[in-house]
Amino acid sequence: MTENPPVIELAGVRYRYPDGTEALRGVDLTVREGRSLALLGPNGAGKSTLLLHLNGILSPTEGSVRVGGAEVTPDTLRDVRARVGLVFQDPDDQLFMTTLFEDVAFGPQNQGLSAAEVDALVHEALHEVGLADAASRPGHHLSFGQRKRAALATVLVMKPQLLVLDEPTANLDPRSRRHMLALLRALGTTALVATHDMDVAWELCADAAVIDGGVVVAVGSREEVLTDAALLEAHGLELPWAVRTGGAS
Repeated sequence: MTENPPVIELAGVRYRYPDGTEALRGVDLTVREGRSLALLGPNGAGKSTLLLHLNGILSPTEGSVRVGGAEVTPDTLRDVRARVGLVFQDPDDQLFMTTLFEDVAFGPQNQGLSAAEVDALVHEALHEVGLADAASRPGHHLSFGQRKRAALATVLVMKPQLLVLDEPTANLDPRSRRHMLALLRALGTTALVATHDMDVAWELCADAAVIDGGVVVAVGSREEVLTDAALLEAHGLELPWAVRTGGAS
């Protein structure tokens, strides 16, 4: 069976912060088209640092990052950022305009699209996240759960090839968490989801990788990785609830 082509490929990626901290230590990781991968690890494992390499916010000290077969360089950055949609953990990092419409329109407007094209894309993205009636409201007037979905809309509007999510359910109340999970499942897009919530990983992703100390220590299918109690415990993680209770299918 032929595997789908890779959307992103990290090969030997090392990253050292200016203070000398080595956050990534030779990471190899691939996400293939049509697949969803959970990136798991304790706090400080290197998850967020890795994500920032996927659209060129950070560049490797050593190694390479390829998106759609092209290496991420200053020359390819514009194309890479159109292909890779990064949704930060804190939605306020992505909502900064006067109205939600303007926040979501920011990306398409910078692509030089017509006002009619931008309008259609914005309304489609807001409808997709259930915020079509909030277009004229300031982002900071929305609830936290709504702001998380609004931040997602600012990325979906660009029609990315890969959706990258940093802790998509962090700090959400139970109802907002359910809403977000249902929304992300319905999207069905190629995705990389960084989380330490094992239930989110189990519910959303077909594949999983464990990172700890800046090194990917395991990668495989959801069933292979997320049912390995010894592996997870060794890296500060727990079995998903569905696995612990025998409800895993």
